[in-house]
Amino acid sequence: MLDADIVVVGAGAAGLSLVHRLAGDARPGAAPSVVLVDPPPGPLRPPRRTWCFWEAGAGRFDRAATASWESLRVHGRNGTAVRRHIAPARYKMIRSDDFEALVERDLKDRPGVRRVEATVGAVTGLPDDTVRVAATDAAGAPVDLRARWVYDSRPPGRLPAARTRLLQHFRGWFVRTDRPVFDPEVADLMDFRTAQPRRGLSFGYVLPTGRHTALVEYTEFGPAPLSTEAYDGALEDYTRRVLRTGPLEILSTEQGVIPMTDAVFEQRAEGGDRVFRIGVAGGATRGSTGYTFAAVQRQSEAVARALRAGRRPVPPPPHSARARWMDAVLLRALDTGRVDGPDLFFRLFDRVPAGRLLRFLDGRSRPYEDLAVGVRVPVLPMLRTAAELPWVPRRHLSVR
Repeated sequence: MLDADIVVVGAGAAGLSLVHRLAGDARPGAAPSVVLVDPPPGPLRPPRRTWCFWEAGAGRFDRAATASWESLRVHGRNGTAVRRHIAPARYKMIRSDDFEALVERDLKDRPGVRRVEATVGAVTGLPDDTVRVAATDAAGAPVDLRARWVYDSRPPGRLPAARTRLLQHFRGWFVRTDRPVFDPEVADLMDFRTAQPRRGLSFGYVLPTGRHTALVEYTEFGPAPLSTEAYDGALEDYTRRVLRTGPLEILSTEQGVIPMTDAVFEQRAEGGDRVFRIGVAGGATRGSTGYTFAAVQRQSEAVARALRAGRRPVPPPPHSARARWMDAVLLRALDTGRVDGPDLFFRLFDRVPAGRLLRFLDGRSRPYEDLAVGVRVPVLPMLRTAAELPWVPRRHLSVR
């Protein structure tokens, strides 16, 4: 006997987004039954975090957005600033607590949705074309579920083999200042006036929510995370020396690591051909930027659309093969030091029209637009990197 049509493992951005689509987009009584399995409170639950993305017009999750901006700005190392108006798109920020609260409110009266707190172990395909999900609850008691389809968003213990892997690692402060130092009309996407590391690059990231309040992050693309003390030192330097905030109060913090890799993520997971990876585990993170949320929404909508149409609900690749190849070239060029990261990203924002650049960063640009963007970067180092890429072996690298 089936417990549900679908089991979704993990209640992060990918799991919650998929359940929201499955339960909310169908006619009453036509939605599939869904069980969302999330670990009990503890180390297996992800920490609070912030997701950012851009989209045009009203969005599905605008009610959970903390703030949004029509202007983005990038600062070069010498202080030169480029500001771009991105309308009709807006750059939106959603905090995970607000996102989860919105999804829970929307689904609370849906009879076909259940949420179970349990730690998932083995996922096994059965001969009758169902899947068994074995789990244990907080007291250690077994929880067994059966479903037609399983979508697993748990992070992998080891990344697939890759030629290049950098880490986008960061720490952010939500701050309140005594003086009105922030401009709530513009988000600072990359500020390269930070002290640059010997390998990789660093930048400040400022999302103002008012004249006195903002999320201020210090981010590096590099081989390894820093200690909390080192991040705080970098943030202290950035807020005092660069932003000149004066006295400030740290309201809360967030910290994270995002793998930036040219690994090819398999859509199917262990457990048979009815078990699929979604979210970061399914390759939704864009290798060259670390953005994930928009790709998660495209993936979730595709699965829900396939189910409504009676098709096999296989999550599509979150990014095209062409976009993944461009990511691989950029990552290799950055990792080898052939290109100067701060200079490259500043050039892109300075010389490429905003709409085209956003389509490029989102993997939705056309080939002729990719060429138009390509001539704005250091051409010879990138061509050399592209030529050698097929000969670079892929290796397994652990997730730290």
